[in-house]
Amino acid sequence: MINRRTVFTAALAAIACPAVTRTAFAQPAMSRITAYAFSFPALDGGDLRLAEYTGRPLVIVNTASLCGYTPQYAGLQQLWTEFEGRGLMMIGVPSNDFGGQEPGGPTEIAETAQHQYGVTFPIAAKTVVKGPNAHPFYRWAADARPRDVPHWNFHKYLIGRDGYIAEVFPETVEPTDTRVKTAIARVLADT
Repeated sequence: MINRRTVFTAALAAIACPAVTRTAFAQPAMSRITAYAFSFPALDGGDLRLAEYTGRPLVIVNTASLCGYTPQYAGLQQLWTEFEGRGLMMIGVPSNDFGGQEPGGPTEIAETAQHQYGVTFPIAAKTVVKGPNAHPFYRWAADARPRDVPHWNFHKYLIGRDGYIAEVFPETVEPTDTRVKTAIARVLADT
């Protein structure tokens, strides 16, 4: 049983030395995982390790070859051309999760992205982006922003220099939309 004198002494110590008391009884700080902790298998083999881009803003966008939004590849390439030299990294993540609109393999995905739309930014291998089998990046993003998960192809996550989600743009927002460009310029300006 705790006596009153012990409680009184502890309370007095907390008032007299709050910083020491907080430090003495504080839980150890847990580091939060950032987007830079993840990697995607690359379309052409190997891995796209986001850690290689630590400190650089990232656009991660789930894509599909047979979608009504597939022409957004052209707008994504425009963003890449405009902002890559200033430090932006972009990764397309093909997914067959929405409407079965990415049924092909690496050859068909490359044909659409790289040959039809001239994409030069990195493309991941086909990946699950929703549900319990989602890629760890997409599970992390869903945890961080549960209201902003992909509902269709061409959902865009903008990751700030700190590795956390800065903005989210659904498929209905074109990559060249002023809101997207402004958000990218803002995270590029952050130091």
